[in-house]
Amino acid sequence: MLAWLDQILIPLITSLYEAVGYLGLAVAMAVDASSFPVPSEFILPFAGFLVADPTAIEPLTGGRWELIPAIFFATLGSMVGTWGAYAIGAYGGRRLLERYGRFVRISTEDLDRADRFFAKHGGKVVFWSRFVPLLRTAISFPAGIARMPLLPFLTYSAVGALAWNAALIWGGAALGERWEEVQNYLAPLDTLLLMVGLPALVLLGAWRLGLLKRLRARG
Repeated sequence: MLAWLDQILIPLITSLYEAVGYLGLAVAMAVDASSFPVPSEFILPFAGFLVADPTAIEPLTGGRWELIPAIFFATLGSMVGTWGAYAIGAYGGRRLLERYGRFVRISTEDLDRADRFFAKHGGKVVFWSRFVPLLRTAISFPAGIARMPLLPFLTYSAVGALAWNAALIWGGAALGERWEEVQNYLAPLDTLLLMVGLPALVLLGAWRLGLLKRLRARG
């Protein structure tokens, strides 16, 4: 994992930022939000390091990297990737489940319950998922399948992404050349959230969709 980061990811984002600056940051975050394995825990603190580095030049403006534009473009990229994953779920995954879901025991009634669940609770789920590993980028696809109303989905996603992006970029700026240590600080928190948050959200979804009741009935 570390070899992949050192040999591929960090040189790649370094080249991307040197070539197109803020737009490169937006592209990297769009890829991350689309559920590809590009960890924001490295993309964002590195941008923060560039903000703190007086010798770093942002190629689009010709000046120094600045905190507010970095946060803005990171969040813009997050939202583009988030909307793309939502659209795939809504128009691709939804059609597949409507046509073939019966083969994996997913009925139209299950999809209808998912629709109601996301319509009622989707905002909270989408927002808090932005801080939980794996769910951070994966939540957009099921939200799309459930056809969560687009405006609330984008609103809660934007607020969560803005908070996450700002915290990691600021952390990278605060640590400067030690920007990679942001991951070390986040690792225990990520582990805790993964162990607690992911099962809690899965159980909440299963309960609201009636899956637990059906499992108990079968038992």
